[in-house]
Amino acid sequence: MTVLHAVQLTVFPQLSMVSRERRHSANGHGGAVRFFTGLSGSGKSSVAHVLEAQLFSLGHQVIIVDGDNIRAGLCADLAFDVEGRAENLRRTSEVLQMFVEAGVIVLATFVAPVAADRARLRARLDDTTFVEIFCDCPIEVCETRDVKGLCLRPRSGEIVQLTGVSAPYEAPLAPDLRLCTDLESLEASARSVSVI
Repeated sequence: MTVLHAVQLTVFPQLSMVSRERRHSANGHGGAVRFFTGLSGSGKSSVAHVLEAQLFSLGHQVIIVDGDNIRAGLCADLAFDVEGRAENLRRTSEVLQMFVEAGVIVLATFVAPVAADRARLRARLDDTTFVEIFCDCPIEVCETRDVKGLCLRPRSGEIVQLTGVSAPYEAPLAPDLRLCTDLESLEASARSVSVI
């Protein structure tokens, strides 16, 4: 028996005695995922933070799941190669699913440059609760917003692969919502995101 089979034989997912419907009723809304994708500096986190504050002030259960925070903790062991990026989103999909079950509105902000990885994440989640939001912003504008100093690092050789600069970003061909974050304010972008 391989180790994989041994694990499969000893893992028994547990079901809660509190139903998804009861949790949603208690919160006054269902769980939802608004998945923001785009280049670093495209405004994903900024728009999500404005929206989070708006929703929280209305009494909604809302949380931001940020790609950097996930990479700093749950996925700190993963590389930024193709396999690492895929596993990062696989693990993230499990976290997002738990929040949806609990009736929480999740604002997920990830570069997520590979279209196939984003498709797998969508497939893992209930399609009625998942909305892909493409923060569309030219790289030239993203570079002017580069508070992390990432854009200079590939040019100096410090980072080999940086999405949008020295590595590709596969822009969504048919996102549920496209925000032109270089042309509109954070508040206007946040208002465009329907959550309930």
